[in-house]
Amino acid sequence: MPNTPRDAAANGSPRVEIGDHGLRLPRIGLGTASLGNFLGAITDEQAVDTIRRAHDAGIRYVDTAPLYGHGLAEQRIGDALRDKPREDLVISSKVGRLLRAGAPRDESQYVDGEPFYTDVPATGPVWDFSHDGVRTSLAESLDRLGLDSIDILHLHDPDDHYEQAASTAYAALRELRAEGRVKAIGAGMNRTPVLTRLVENCDLDVVLLAGRYTLLDQSSMADLLPACREHGTKVVVGGVFNSGILLDPSPQARYDYTPAAAAVVEKAQRIQAVCDRYYVPLAAAALQFPFAHPQVASVLVGARSVAELEMDLDLLKVVIPSALWHDLRASGLLPHDVPVPSGPLVTGLERSVR
Repeated sequence: MPNTPRDAAANGSPRVEIGDHGLRLPRIGLGTASLGNFLGAITDEQAVDTIRRAHDAGIRYVDTAPLYGHGLAEQRIGDALRDKPREDLVISSKVGRLLRAGAPRDESQYVDGEPFYTDVPATGPVWDFSHDGVRTSLAESLDRLGLDSIDILHLHDPDDHYEQAASTAYAALRELRAEGRVKAIGAGMNRTPVLTRLVENCDLDVVLLAGRYTLLDQSSMADLLPACREHGTKVVVGGVFNSGILLDPSPQARYDYTPAAAAVVEKAQRIQAVCDRYYVPLAAAALQFPFAHPQVASVLVGARSVAELEMDLDLLKVVIPSALWHDLRASGLLPHDVPVPSGPLVTGLERSVR
């Protein structure tokens, strides 16, 4: 019987079994949107140094997508990891957008007229959830990564493309899994309604959920997480800081990539006040919170520099007293039925973090 995350923590294992094809997912992964120049350009050297430091620290799971920097993140991962043992790594990428010259402007990738990704290659994303589009996307990702296989392949943001994603794209993913081209298939999104439908109607091994299971927002407990439990689908959590508000809940904070509403800022500040009473950084509580849910297999950190990565590694080591979680529940800041951590995290990084 596959280990659940709770079993993994109990027996000291830093990996969780995903699907039925021999994939064991590390409890900590590196998300790479920021390494693709999300909300600000960084150099190739800075990106490569960050990925290599993550590997030195024991992080063996890296998530990416063609969208991230219009291929830039995948290229930088390939440059950083080309000399590392492939059998020790878990690499996930996504399908649903092909990068093409002359692509029409996608307004979902802009805020206040400014693009999310800056200083990126000229090719732009074009939606394509067709059978051939999925296979083409995988081949192009492998070329940018310099790899001959990817471990997990996700449908990426099919909110407005459910019918095609659940039919032609899913059929292609299922074939790739059966052929052994990928070990696990899933979907990655930051909203739960369509993701829940995909879990209910497709045989997905794992989903990547960004921002909807965090210390600030547990809305996925109403639909997605119960569906994942029923169907045996594991969950990777991203966006644990909700675009930065759980790092610094100032009035200027962002939530879901845009300026946060006053009510959201006020709630985040109340959570911070509870953390302050226990001398626990808000960011540490935010990073450690998702691990307690039994469906959560792994949590992504999204560092854009070595300094940010070192901060994340330090936050994982913070010991959080059980009373803090009790007070968050008692204050109405967490539901009483939400799982909360108990004891030190088992991440598999303890011997590598310096």
